[in-house]
Amino acid sequence: MPKKLSNLLDVEQLDDNLFRSRAHVENYREVLFGGQVLGQALMAAARTVKGRLPHSLHAYFLRPGSSEMPVIYDVDPIRDGGSFTTRRVVAKQKGRAIFNMSASFQIEEAGFNHQVDMPTADIVPPEALKNTQQLADEANFKTPEADQRRYMVDFRPVNPYGYFDVGIREPQCMFWFRAEGKFSNDPIEHRSALCFASDMALLGTSLQPHPISLFDPYLMPASLDHAMWFHRDFRVDNWLLYVTDSPSASGARGYCRGQIFTREGVLVASTGQEGLIRKLCKNPTQTAAE
Repeated sequence: MPKKLSNLLDVEQLDDNLFRSRAHVENYREVLFGGQVLGQALMAAARTVKGRLPHSLHAYFLRPGSSEMPVIYDVDPIRDGGSFTTRRVVAKQKGRAIFNMSASFQIEEAGFNHQVDMPTADIVPPEALKNTQQLADEANFKTPEADQRRYMVDFRPVNPYGYFDVGIREPQCMFWFRAEGKFSNDPIEHRSALCFASDMALLGTSLQPHPISLFDPYLMPASLDHAMWFHRDFRVDNWLLYVTDSPSASGARGYCRGQIFTREGVLVASTGQEGLIRKLCKNPTQTAAE
């Protein structure tokens, strides 16, 4: 298995508009990680587009994927317009769709420009923070060796006390992160890698008002959909700040939003996601409401 994110995101072309993953990683629940499928799907779509960069994508996770076999990415070239290009990607395993995504690409254009400010209160620089693996070791939380995401993206919570505990907090988080290793200058590689990283810390924000951790064995978390908007260029191998919040949780689903800033305060991307946060019964006679 690879330990470099740039290698993981590379896809093999099988035919016109047909691609296959070369490698995979397992998460701690031993299923295909949603961020991997997002990143590889965007890479496959971009291989069919010339001279344009993705500015947005909207995806649905349809079935759990297996980390024991490759993923096939079937790209449908829906539209090639004068300014915008649209691609639809269906990811398949065993002949069944596990994921679909629509991505829009645009030519480079000048236009109006504004952005919100990056939060500056209580922001600790990443060099002064511990990464999630160090926090796991201190909390005696044993991350399985199969979880290779920890080798690919260095995540450092600004509030380290809220990552593994079950205290009730406001539904807001901030993380510094950067991809391990050096990347090329290809902006597609950086945007695909950002897809991967953006799925690693978003859903847990919806659990913060509740006395349960994302890592609780009696919780079933899963990404249901994922949306991204790329606003400006960036490098994913430089430190980025992920600012997330969760306006609502209901019906065993948590809704989360995110904004991603460079260290200099430039807003480079935004995310949105709804995920499953289903509480499981601890014994056959106990109901989920208990």
